[in-house]
Amino acid sequence: MKAVVHTGYHTFPSLKEVDKPTPGPGEVLLKVAGAGACHSDVAIFHEFDEGLNPQMDPEFVLGHENSGWIEELGPGVEGFEIGSAHLVYGPVGCGRCRACTRGQDTYCENAAEMPYAGIGLGRDGGMAEYLVVPARNLVPLGDADPIDAAPLADAALTPYHAIKLALPKLNGGGKSVLVIGLGGLGMIGVQILKALTGATIIATDMKEEAMAEAEKLGAVTVPGGEGQVERIREATGGKGADVVLDFVGVGATVKTAMQSVARQGRVSIVGIGNLSPYEWAFLTTPYEAELVNTYWGTVEELHEVVDMYKAGQIVPQVTRYSLDDALEAYQALVDGKIAGRAVIVPHQ
Repeated sequence: MKAVVHTGYHTFPSLKEVDKPTPGPGEVLLKVAGAGACHSDVAIFHEFDEGLNPQMDPEFVLGHENSGWIEELGPGVEGFEIGSAHLVYGPVGCGRCRACTRGQDTYCENAAEMPYAGIGLGRDGGMAEYLVVPARNLVPLGDADPIDAAPLADAALTPYHAIKLALPKLNGGGKSVLVIGLGGLGMIGVQILKALTGATIIATDMKEEAMAEAEKLGAVTVPGGEGQVERIREATGGKGADVVLDFVGVGATVKTAMQSVARQGRVSIVGIGNLSPYEWAFLTTPYEAELVNTYWGTVEELHEVVDMYKAGQIVPQVTRYSLDDALEAYQALVDGKIAGRAVIVPHQ
C-alpha cells in the first residue's frame, strides 16, 4: 500500500510502498478515511535533530490525526462492527499505569520504556491506505463525516483539554479569555470557548484573514505587532484576560501572554513552538498568575469532542488532499499556506 514515511531528520518525507499491516491481539485494522497534517509532523522531519527523541526515530508512517472504517478485527477484539466509522485517539501508553487506566496515555508513567510516543509519532500512523490501532483507542463517529472529523484527534482535543482545565477561571460574569495564534488549534479553540463559556473571547494573530475568520466565530480581534498588549488590556477594561491560551508557544508569545493576563489569571501554553526561552521575573508578572503547559488530552475528552462535532459546535476548516498529493500538502504546511487543517484522503 502507499504511505507517507518519515525517512530521516531534516529530510522531507517520502511517498512509498509499504506492507499492508495486520492487526494483532487487541487491535483493529482501519481503512483510513482521513489523516490530518499537523505542524508537529513538520517539527519531526524538519526541525528535530537525531537523538532528541529516539521514540520518533525513522522510519515510520506519519499521521497522528486519524479516522477510518473498521476493516478487520484482531484476535480477542469484540463489540465492533465491520465498516463502522471511528476517530483514533493518538496517544498510546503502557496501558497498565494509573494514568493509562484513567485514559490519559499522554502522561503514561512508563512512557520512557515505550518504543514510540504515539500513533504517527514513532508508531505507524494514518498517512496511508490502512492503519492498525489498539481497539481501546477507537471513538465511534456514528453517521458523522469521518473525513472532516480526522483533525479532531489533535486540533480539537488539545485545545479542549486546555480549556476544560481553565474553566474554573472563566466561571462568572465579566470574564475574558485571550487566544494567541489562529492556526488549526486556535480556530477550533475559539469555537470550543464559544460553546462552553460566556466569556468575552479576544483573539490575536499576525494574519488578517485568520482574524477575520475568528470574528465570524464571535471573537474580538487584536492584530499582532506594536501596541498589541495595550490593545488587549484595553479590550479587558484594563485588568487583563482571566485566561490566556497560547497556541504558538515561542518565547515572544509567552511573554505577550504573561503581559496580558490578569492578576490570579491563568496562562496555558498549548503550542509547541521553537522552544525558545521565556524569562520570568517576579515584579514583571501579575501576582498569582498561573503559567502552565498542557499536552493533548484524554480518550474520555475525545468522546466529548466528538459529541460537540456531532452537535455542530465544532466545525473544522479542512482542505482535502489525495494520498498522491500528500507531500504537496506538507509543503504547503511548511510554507505557511494552509488555513485550518490539510486532511489526506487515501480512498477518494
